[in-house]
Amino acid sequence: MIESLLIANRGEIARRIIRTAKMLGIRTIAVYSEADAGLPFVREADEAIAIGPSPARESYLSQTRILEAARKTGAAAIHPGYGFLSENAGFAEAVEKAGIIWVGAPPGAIRAMGLKDAAKELMQAAGVPVTPGYIGADQSDERLASEAEATGYPVLIKAVAGGGGKGMRRVDRPEDFAELLASCRREAAAAFGDDRVLIERYIANPRHIEVQVFADKLGNCVHLFERDCSLQRRHQKVIEEAPAPGLDAATRAATCDAAVKAARAVNYVGAGTIEFIADASEGLREDRIWFMEMNTRLQVEHPVTEAITGEDLVLWQLKVAGGEPLPKMQDEIAMNGWAFEARLYAENPAAGYLPSTGRLEHLSLPESVRVDSGVEQGDDITAFYDPMIAKIIAHGPNREAGLSKLAAACAGIEVWPVKSNAGLLARIAVDPDFRAARIDTGFLDRHGDSLVATEPSEIAIDTAATVLSRNTDGDPWTALAGFRIAGADDKRVRIRIGEHLLWGKTRRGLEANTVTIGETTVLFDAGNAWPISLPVASEIEASQGAGDGAILSPMPGLVISVDVAEGDRVTKGDRLLTVEAMKMEHSLRAPFDGIVEKLQVSSGIRVSENQLVVSIVKEQD
Repeated sequence: MIESLLIANRGEIARRIIRTAKMLGIRTIAVYSEADAGLPFVREADEAIAIGPSPARESYLSQTRILEAARKTGAAAIHPGYGFLSENAGFAEAVEKAGIIWVGAPPGAIRAMGLKDAAKELMQAAGVPVTPGYIGADQSDERLASEAEATGYPVLIKAVAGGGGKGMRRVDRPEDFAELLASCRREAAAAFGDDRVLIERYIANPRHIEVQVFADKLGNCVHLFERDCSLQRRHQKVIEEAPAPGLDAATRAATCDAAVKAARAVNYVGAGTIEFIADASEGLREDRIWFMEMNTRLQVEHPVTEAITGEDLVLWQLKVAGGEPLPKMQDEIAMNGWAFEARLYAENPAAGYLPSTGRLEHLSLPESVRVDSGVEQGDDITAFYDPMIAKIIAHGPNREAGLSKLAAACAGIEVWPVKSNAGLLARIAVDPDFRAARIDTGFLDRHGDSLVATEPSEIAIDTAATVLSRNTDGDPWTALAGFRIAGADDKRVRIRIGEHLLWGKTRRGLEANTVTIGETTVLFDAGNAWPISLPVASEIEASQGAGDGAILSPMPGLVISVDVAEGDRVTKGDRLLTVEAMKMEHSLRAPFDGIVEKLQVSSGIRVSENQLVVSIVKEQD
């Protein structure tokens, strides 16, 4: 058994690994950047080593610093978690060369599956079906455009070294191909140091089905059934579940067997996930499920597999890395019930899912289900890393029961002042189409408007009115502008809730879920957080005219490209510049036809939230 373990990762997954390692009596060592010095995983490890500044490339992506920390602490093994260096074959080799156990896939398997084009060719040779498209070496713009045309629009451009939704663009029309190819290459180069791409047919009704596989050093390989990860936004998973709804026993067996065949083709060892894309237009059928890629690491969504199998996958990883056989063979692994995982992100769905940063002044997560989180109340969400706050995992005897538990858990989440997607998750969990498993990867695009709360519900408005009328100092009738002596018991109150100035009704029996932080009272309603207050008599609602040409950066980030110059004529929708934040690109576009009056930034400049970056005026002005 491994005696000591350095976790080359941070946050939620670092805490997850520490939990199992401590259960096994393994000494744990955390590494952390300057931004993470106060986070729980640093305190919970037996030892912690600072490895550099906040930017990932200077800390968590620094192989030299992590290996030095391992040498300094005498770590017997390194667990890379997911992300960062977890699928870096060179790092895996360096770890093994240093005489340290690598808790991950063999470097050869990482290389074989790390490049999407080579992986698809390998799978074809192994008899695993792959998605139609182009995986050739000719990377010229002309050849790629020609292959996209031959494949048939819409197509996906995907970075060959990609993962996690990075370096991926959907193209619907030939005239958009060049711009999206350039954007995809730029993002791929920044994220992976490799701007090569492949072309795939875009599946109209795609389901994302993935199979958890596990192999040991003795030649044993098993699967732990499948997960459905179809609920995505911009190719980033939002809610995962296991098993996959609508997958019959025969199709499940064929898909899982193909996954094991894929793992054996690369002499795999450890935890891995074989990802398939399914054309669900006629249900899930064996002849419409194709290999997409392999993730040669533990997945973010592994808890749903743990829930339905009762197995600890990190424990399996540590035992296999220590040279032991798999804890169970295929006929010993059983599936029980249904599980969901919802990813709670620091982002604002009502503002186009822009990342949200800051201190978690108030954070309350559900106690009725499993919660894996990397932060606690009082911690900071920074712009340096993935904006995940927590993973909410619910398990029940069947899909309906598990989903009901998830809905209740997400509705009870409280986050402030950082924005979160808790309200979105709660709405998804009660959506009729989702509950009926009418899902594919376009679900959120189709249902987005109905799932995002842009204004408070009627019950939230009345609850705010009731709370504020109770808290009024002095004369209680100050707020009751709608009160009538001969009227009904309900009373109208003028209130401000979020950015809305509204009339609410005070009602007896309403249970308010509020907290007061400083001078702000916050009402929590089905996962949403609304600051509430009584407006002053002279208050006039602020509004921004549709003709306002002051373009502000919606988040702190780095300007990576500027597409206009002062004096340029622009058309509504034209891209002005692109800001990168939290590993994603965000394009700022012209709100109307006009002329660029003032350009305040240039490429390579860091901007803050709400910083003026471009001014546009209408030509007649």
